[in-house]
Amino acid sequence: MDFDAEWKRLQLQRKRPDDSTKWDAKSARFDSKDSKNIYAQEFVSRMELRPADTVFDMGCGTGPLSMILANQGHDVLAADFSAGMLEKFHQNLAQHNPPATVKTLLMSWEDDWTQFGISDQMVDVALASRSISAFDLRMCLEKLTRIARRRVFITLSTGASPRIDPVLLREIDVTPDVDANDYLYAFGMLAQAGLEPTVDYIRSPRKDTWATPQEAFEDLSTMIDLAAPSYDEASRNAARNRLQAWIDQHLVPNPDAGARDRKGFVQQALTLDRIRIVPWAFISWEASPQAADALAALRSSQDIPAPQAVTAAGY
Repeated sequence: MDFDAEWKRLQLQRKRPDDSTKWDAKSARFDSKDSKNIYAQEFVSRMELRPADTVFDMGCGTGPLSMILANQGHDVLAADFSAGMLEKFHQNLAQHNPPATVKTLLMSWEDDWTQFGISDQMVDVALASRSISAFDLRMCLEKLTRIARRRVFITLSTGASPRIDPVLLREIDVTPDVDANDYLYAFGMLAQAGLEPTVDYIRSPRKDTWATPQEAFEDLSTMIDLAAPSYDEASRNAARNRLQAWIDQHLVPNPDAGARDRKGFVQQALTLDRIRIVPWAFISWEASPQAADALAALRSSQDIPAPQAVTAAGY
């Protein structure tokens, strides 16, 4: 199977990823205060770092992983394509002043990394946490493998994400148009390159809150458009009606309204009667120049041009 070509075909079926301006706007909602992040702690605990390992964090967002690593004494180079997210990251750094060095770059997956001073094997380990949604997945895997001396760690979707909940969709009888098991494509590429990837799973709890029932409906209804873009207007309206009935059944008062959530957001008055669980595939593999060359050799011979202005987007 040509995983490179199949991944690119999948991206052509999907809604175009958000660009950096959308993430800049989202960053205004983030609180720069440090808060407990179960997912980030789970990620770092699986990395099994050595003392004083240096780390590259691609798609760092506001820096939850980088902050934990810097507080543990690891020098970190962090990059993101959103200036707004990096601004919040810098505010967090200024407040907490970790003992290790943290440097940031405004850089995307598609950029020429050498223009930003990135060189082969410049850090011990590289990571990309929920940040790979580029058209060229193989390129992302190769770039991470080239920058690391020892090991690479990534997380990818197993079919669920903060944007798409397969359980909810199943309960309102919506069948997704496209495969959302992104990790299978990465695992396939890595295995075909002979890199012996290992896979574990992080089950991340997610509590959504809204000010009004209408706000909850508009937010959750985006799942229908993302999961089933082929629906005609009648099918979409029918699915939205089923979603409204589902919300009427499962939307309840939020006992924690007014408190900050784990990302620093103020919780709103309403929530669901259950905590959503988003499972992420945690994949790691050994890095070396030979491993990067093996990934480069996987480039598909099929000509599948990327859509114009596609950019990477983190979660």
